[in-house]
Amino acid sequence: MTDVLHRRPAPGPPRTDVPPPAGRRRLRLPRWNYPAGLAAVVWLLIVGLPLYALVGSTLRTRNDYLDHGPLSVPTEPTLANYEKVLRSDFLTYLLNTAVVTAVSAVLVIVLSVMIGYTVVRTRGRMSRRIFQVFLLGLAIPAQAVIIPVYLIITKLQLYDTLLAVILPTAAFSLPVSVLILAGTMRDIDEEMYESMALDGAGPARILWQLVIPLSRAGISTVGVYAALQAWNNFLFPLILTQSPESRVLTLGLYDFVGQFRVDIPALLAAVVLSIVPIFVVYLFARRQLVNGLMGVGGK
Repeated sequence: MTDVLHRRPAPGPPRTDVPPPAGRRRLRLPRWNYPAGLAAVVWLLIVGLPLYALVGSTLRTRNDYLDHGPLSVPTEPTLANYEKVLRSDFLTYLLNTAVVTAVSAVLVIVLSVMIGYTVVRTRGRMSRRIFQVFLLGLAIPAQAVIIPVYLIITKLQLYDTLLAVILPTAAFSLPVSVLILAGTMRDIDEEMYESMALDGAGPARILWQLVIPLSRAGISTVGVYAALQAWNNFLFPLILTQSPESRVLTLGLYDFVGQFRVDIPALLAAVVLSIVPIFVVYLFARRQLVNGLMGVGGK
């Protein structure tokens, strides 16, 4: 009996599920994704070369630019082009553009919030028709209706004013803005609407205390979108304004284009200065822009 109890089991095959000691563990080297790295380098060149040509050209004289081309390294960097731009009417154009952008963005936000709330909370046929009309506006380009817009502006005696640019710019930004905010407001739970209605809240209070706070991402998206549309608008200022006092940045760039010569470095310096404000706004609002666009489709 004692021999049976103390008998050792026959040795079997070694176990493979036991982890090796800590000192013998193999270090896994990272696996390099060469195609992805090559694609990233190519994309960096595609994006970086135009930016380098844009910024580098502003730091050279006109003769240096014409002799060596836009991709050469500036031999004697200078800020004379930026000084030339700031000595011109650039600041006046910048102020006009800022006014047009701010007023257009505020108009679009206010109108799209009210229209989106009406479309979402009203179940009648009229609200659906209104929403379809705004969706139809997505398919109408501004170039197709510029003549009727011009006639309306002249009849209202608004020609050659900043308001002549603000009103059509805001109008053509409304369809996309209403679509974004309608999708954002549909994501709000129906129970929250009902609970506030049971507490005695009216439509205005529900809009102010519930809908607007929960739709901040969509409102930020609409504000950035409307600001970009107003800042980069070219057609309406070209057709609806004439005097230098009402000129915006997109038209002010023509000051550096003459009949027989073009000052390309100064023109590109004006382009860089006009990009900086809207680029700063995008840096601070990019997260809200992405979050708002994700809610366009609604539930």
